[in-house]
Amino acid sequence: MFTKHRTTRIAICCCAAVLAGCAKKNDAADTTAVDSTASTTTTTTTPPAPTPIKLADVAGKWNMRAVPASGDTSATTYVLTATNSTTGWSFKFPGRPVVPVQVIADGDSVALTAGPYLSVRRKGVQVRTNGVLRFQGGALSGTTTAHYSVKTADSVLVLNVSGTKAQ
Repeated sequence: MFTKHRTTRIAICCCAAVLAGCAKKNDAADTTAVDSTASTTTTTTTPPAPTPIKLADVAGKWNMRAVPASGDTSATTYVLTATNSTTGWSFKFPGRPVVPVQVIADGDSVALTAGPYLSVRRKGVQVRTNGVLRFQGGALSGTTTAHYSVKTADSVLVLNVSGTKAQ
């Protein structure tokens, strides 16, 4: 029959064989997992850069509409005159004199700065505006921030701006 030492040796050898078999399977599984992870991290792509704006595409007269981003639905309308360069831009509110606009084209956007001029939204108050427009799908859209010359907390107004080419 089996002795106590012989049974212990057989049990230890069986456990060692099982552990050795498991270790080989785990190593193979780990190698596969590392390889698949490595291949997914090297295949990342960056999105294409936006198409730079061409001022010649936006040159002309635009019927613009500015609505406060706060949810107020009252619109301010004006005509934006754009040229094929960064000079000669202006806007005109109904019944008001022409306001010259400084323009910088950068990437897919045009940055506009104007003023000070008399506000259309706040009677008797001077305002300066800074905005950014993008040309997409044949239309202009963006935001403008109006800085009013007042000493109260409501001296800034953000407006959503959109426009279509005048016929």
